[in-house]
Amino acid sequence: MKPVLALCLALMLSTAASSARAAQADSDPKAVKVAEQVLESLGGKLRWDKLRGLRWSFGSSVGDTVRSTRVHAWDKYTGAHRVEGMTRTGQKFVFIHTLGDTTQGKAWYDGVAVEPDSARKLAQRANAMWVNDAYWFLMPYKMLDPGVHLHEAGEAIEDGTKYQKVAMTFGAVGLTPGDRYWVFVNAKTHRVERWEFILQGQQPPANRWTWEGWEQHDALWFPTAHRMDRTNVFTNAVETVREFPASTFAAP
Repeated sequence: MKPVLALCLALMLSTAASSARAAQADSDPKAVKVAEQVLESLGGKLRWDKLRGLRWSFGSSVGDTVRSTRVHAWDKYTGAHRVEGMTRTGQKFVFIHTLGDTTQGKAWYDGVAVEPDSARKLAQRANAMWVNDAYWFLMPYKMLDPGVHLHEAGEAIEDGTKYQKVAMTFGAVGLTPGDRYWVFVNAKTHRVERWEFILQGQQPPANRWTWEGWEQHDALWFPTAHRMDRTNVFTNAVETVREFPASTFAAP
């Protein structure tokens, strides 16, 4: 099964702008409280806001076969973003840009610089990669972002574990604001353990994936795997960054 790679929500460039107050206007207070508990269980808003940046790998595998992979570097303070990987034809690519700004960027294929007009178009592609890949990785940190509407969706008991369900819909934000999500939060640990979603333009039933393989880095917790049947959408090789070398967002 091919993993879904077209998820929504253009995440905010600065997490300092994220606040419970911004989410509360169009959200259920009980659902907001669950989201606040999730953020606290991950290490807390203060630690998350102070984090300078992240590196991580994103990809998918079916069984033991890796289908794709790419590596991200993201400076949370400036919005600078770098993504690199391999094309289907075996070319190595590196795209560098600033999140939210698709009017300019830099790009290389096999170490050869792309001319500016094409690089600007590739900045849009790099931005879309980040929107998708970062949401698989960081959604639990982003539940209280402006434009995210949270609603209590009842409880569920599965394999003896009680879950609080939070429904997420979106305002006029992101690439596909018609997407709908249901987040399953462990009622005891307040950790996200799975989600279901119906993407914009799709019909039920919802896709259902796990959130697992949690790792702690700088007192913050991050997932490394999302599974459905034999498919794993992975977000591994996680590294928190306190300062990026100047070359990270300047050259391949």
